[in-house]
Amino acid sequence: MKNTSEIIFDKLVYSCAFESYRGHEEFIPDHFLGFQISGETHAFHEQGKTVIKENTVVLVRKNQLIRTIKYPSAKEKYQFVSITLDDETLKQYAAENKIVAYADFPGDQRLFFEPDDFFKSYFASLIPYIDKTREVPSKLAALKVKEAIELLLLSNPAFKNLLFDFSEPHKIDLEEFMNRNFMFNVTVDAFARLTGRSLSGFKRDFNKIFQMTPKQWLKEKRLKEAYYLIKNRDKKPSDIYLDLGFENLSHFYSSFKKKFGMTTTEV
Repeated sequence: MKNTSEIIFDKLVYSCAFESYRGHEEFIPDHFLGFQISGETHAFHEQGKTVIKENTVVLVRKNQLIRTIKYPSAKEKYQFVSITLDDETLKQYAAENKIVAYADFPGDQRLFFEPDDFFKSYFASLIPYIDKTREVPSKLAALKVKEAIELLLLSNPAFKNLLFDFSEPHKIDLEEFMNRNFMFNVTVDAFARLTGRSLSGFKRDFNKIFQMTPKQWLKEKRLKEAYYLIKNRDKKPSDIYLDLGFENLSHFYSSFKKKFGMTTTEV
């Protein structure tokens, strides 16, 4: 059977897999609440690696880059369900309940945890919609999203400083950010947003720092990293090309030879 990712309603996504597979590189524009029904998700991000084990709830912050590998368990297929908590919904909820974020939310605080009885009951209530034993009326779908927000605030009141912070991302050090995140194969638009810039502002600042376009620099940076890994770490191209942001192996080989005037086996 095939791996699937299915939108049950506009903010509920169900992922299923029968064999290990690598997910797409993703720019996460909205917070989301997820539950690992079975199997494991290995998530790679700027801060390192997070392993989301079976029966774990995870609250994923918006505005970040993530790469995932999805593993079924020995007995069960991989299953993960997530609810998107977009800004429009959160702003409406904050207005209705007169909530204002009053402090910064700690950047290093754990956002994955064992579910309590409330979370277990909540995610169990979504199963009939995933199994298609019931249709989801739009009004009920909106209530399920609000219920997710309520449960998060009940589990940790400080989450309001994360969920209801609607400030625009601040301009951050572009050079430092790009050197930490060059391997993520996402759009230049996503890089611009993550560094707190408009697309035109990002390209202008980028050119001042690197004296080339973002696409040119990304290709150069990835190829130099590939050369280092092959020569000094004895890595195989087939093991690293995806992790460095190349979409296919043949493109990697041709780009490598054009850049260095030799094949990967001649390094």
